[in-house]
Amino acid sequence: MLTTKNIRNICLIGHSGSGKTTFSETMLFESGAINRRGTVENGTTVSDFTNIEKERGNSVFSTLMHTHWRDRKINIIDTPGLDDFNAEVISALKVADTALIIINGSQGVEVGTELVWSYVNDFKTPTMFVVNQLDHEKADYDTAYEQIKSRFGAKVIPVQFPINQGTGFTSIVDALRMVLYEFSTNGGKPEKKPIPEAYVQQAQEMHNQLVEAAAENDETLMEKFFEAGSLNEEELAEGLTVALANQQIYPVFCSSAIQNMGSGRIMGFINDIAPCPSDRPPVPMETGGELDISEQGPNLAFVYKSMSEPQVGMVSYFKVYSGKLSAGEDLVNQSNRSSERINQIFLSLGKVRVATDSLIAGDIGATVKLKNSHTNDTLSGKGAEMQVMKMTFPPSKIRVAIKPPGKNDMEKLMRALHQIEEEDPSLHVEQSATLKQTLLHGQGQLHLDLIRYRIEKVNGILMEFEKPKIPYRETITISADEEYRHKKQSGGSGQFAQVSMRIEPYYEGMADPSDLNVKQKQTEELPWGGKLEFLWCIVGGAIDSKYINAIKKGIMNKMEEGPLTGSRCQNIRVAIYDGKMHSVDSNDMAFMIAASQAFKTAFENAKPQLLEPIYNVEILCPDESMGDIMSDLQTRRAIIQGMDSDGHYQKINVKVPLAEMYKYNASLRALSQGRAKYTREFSEYMKLPGDLQKQLIKESTLEAVVA
Repeated sequence: MLTTKNIRNICLIGHSGSGKTTFSETMLFESGAINRRGTVENGTTVSDFTNIEKERGNSVFSTLMHTHWRDRKINIIDTPGLDDFNAEVISALKVADTALIIINGSQGVEVGTELVWSYVNDFKTPTMFVVNQLDHEKADYDTAYEQIKSRFGAKVIPVQFPINQGTGFTSIVDALRMVLYEFSTNGGKPEKKPIPEAYVQQAQEMHNQLVEAAAENDETLMEKFFEAGSLNEEELAEGLTVALANQQIYPVFCSSAIQNMGSGRIMGFINDIAPCPSDRPPVPMETGGELDISEQGPNLAFVYKSMSEPQVGMVSYFKVYSGKLSAGEDLVNQSNRSSERINQIFLSLGKVRVATDSLIAGDIGATVKLKNSHTNDTLSGKGAEMQVMKMTFPPSKIRVAIKPPGKNDMEKLMRALHQIEEEDPSLHVEQSATLKQTLLHGQGQLHLDLIRYRIEKVNGILMEFEKPKIPYRETITISADEEYRHKKQSGGSGQFAQVSMRIEPYYEGMADPSDLNVKQKQTEELPWGGKLEFLWCIVGGAIDSKYINAIKKGIMNKMEEGPLTGSRCQNIRVAIYDGKMHSVDSNDMAFMIAASQAFKTAFENAKPQLLEPIYNVEILCPDESMGDIMSDLQTRRAIIQGMDSDGHYQKINVKVPLAEMYKYNASLRALSQGRAKYTREFSEYMKLPGDLQKQLIKESTLEAVVA
């Protein structure tokens, strides 16, 4: 009978091309879950089962699989290696209890490894390293190991090392069991042999290091170690389990997944040493407090991934954090309070799903056709008012505009996009009234191309991308006074209002005008950023105070679509100091119009200035790419803020105008052969250079004429 103690949840993470999918295929084959190994090249692996993954030849989605090894059930989540699909890695780490970071033996620690490590740290996930592809002609285990140790610290401890890496790779020394594993040229189950004399000392030193790590947290084990000089296999397993679960060691293993060498020993280590779900710390809740993973607790499950599949509908992948979840059970979504019935529960092996009656705490499975539940939602039994801490996903790094299709297609397109947005928290769909564009914000060009592929293949809608507009802002640089009279007579009551105003640049802490008598002051935080300070300086009742809101509304209406390019205005102080009204013809509408026109003319006379959005950009790149990246940044009007080293990489901090970031993701990938990454976040608005301002105003004028 399966218990929480017999469950192991692992995820395979690492740089693209390190061999994660092939490694998972070999694990399934070695454990008997499949009777034949597929290949990425032929599109026959269990993991990469979607059409787009078969076409591309690499992982795009995370894939849940399961197998059994001895007395353990092992849930395996294979993840993509490209930064564009980081949401898949984050969601996998959320529910995994051990991470296997796969390292390309011929490339060492790559930027994708650096990226996933930051996520591992966020989740504090116990971690093992696997140096893979040791059959490659340029395989270099020693260099790869030194890079791992240099980048990830003294907790990195080797368990194995290869003897004859390269094209003739067949042998691995295991320092934990002090044995040589020798494989046939076809891989599979190795023959155990004594360690060759030339390697015994190296293996013994590694073994002693493992024993010390195992004994470090247990006084009894430490005493046995000092007395006997070693620990037996059971004692070693006990100590290493604690050390691995507490992130005190990061064991390093060897493999050639494509040759089926090494995965069986790694699965044995997972079986014996890797933590079960209840060995991990209690799960933090959204409202505070923690929950122990226990079969005796209230029923509670967390949806870590949602995905719509053709002919199936919505598939929801979840982890049971507490209790025992049975098919046919009614649960409550703690995010929206809706009721959900779990009609079926499935165990997943890629696209193959097998129905099961129930899942216990710590296990991972899937269900279909939940009505109102998506990624990051917690489902619990009635009366269990608990919500698992939600995942946080990185901000978007790229945005594109959607070229509008026909009206009917646009409605279908938006429905499809919002459905994908519910599945994929790293995607954001924005319908910008300011820019008059529908924008997609994503993690990279591949990420957005995948969205387009799904829309076209699944929904039958052609979706074209175009360059997004820039959300410029308008402001002023000097003060200006203006008076405007609005007078309209068309039979019956007319309209009359006269407003005199002064506008000037606003900044924090500025003094009130010395020549005006300020009666009221209102400082508005504008919805789009920046401020409007509104001063009411009317004396003698020239304008009744009942028209204050109408005048301010007229100003705000004009600020939403500025006089220069139609961009929003910000950081302006407006003082209303004089005017006239009529006892019959004055009304709110008249004063709105008068204020709007006075503001427009004053703005044009106050040396208006366009502002552009500036982003803080942090780039992590290898030394050899730094020169090309710096040269490219200079063409993008970037302002260098600083440079530093980060492990084996160089870190560049710059400020870059958003207008210069279009397709930067693709450019950086080309400049670094895919080995650099970047993050960005909004910093501030800054003045646009004069020549660019003239060009934009000219383009805006031409667009207005055409329209």
